[in-house]
Amino acid sequence: MSGSFDVIVYHNPACGTSRNVLGLIRNAGIEPHVVEYLKSPPSRALLKNLLNRAGLQVRDILRRKGTPYAELGLDNPALTDDDIFAAVAKHPILIERPLVASPKGVRLCRPSERVLELLPPQRGEFFKEDGERIVDEQGRPVASA
Repeated sequence: MSGSFDVIVYHNPACGTSRNVLGLIRNAGIEPHVVEYLKSPPSRALLKNLLNRAGLQVRDILRRKGTPYAELGLDNPALTDDDIFAAVAKHPILIERPLVASPKGVRLCRPSERVLELLPPQRGEFFKEDGERIVDEQGRPVASA
């Protein structure tokens, strides 16, 4: 099925949420195209396309924690989208992760369970790294408490 169901994940291997999303994609029987966006950032045109498909604005994907967000003053409402895109191009760490593109759409997958909207059914049980069970033995999402 992976040939007919291409999935791209903009991934940071140091991020637990991103690793959980990657695990859920693989649990659906798909080997995704993994883009380590800190090493290979998306072009401005590609990022704009992904945002349009996700129904997001560039400010919606800005990561604040562990980034130069505050030092760059990116919370200033006077900044234009062009200003934000320029900052993201210089500092790809500003892109919130993981962004996932599939034939079903594009989503910023935070929390990691959001990726389930983009995938075929899960093939079995799945636990997040923290031990939280989010998919049961039949591949069905588990309702959160």
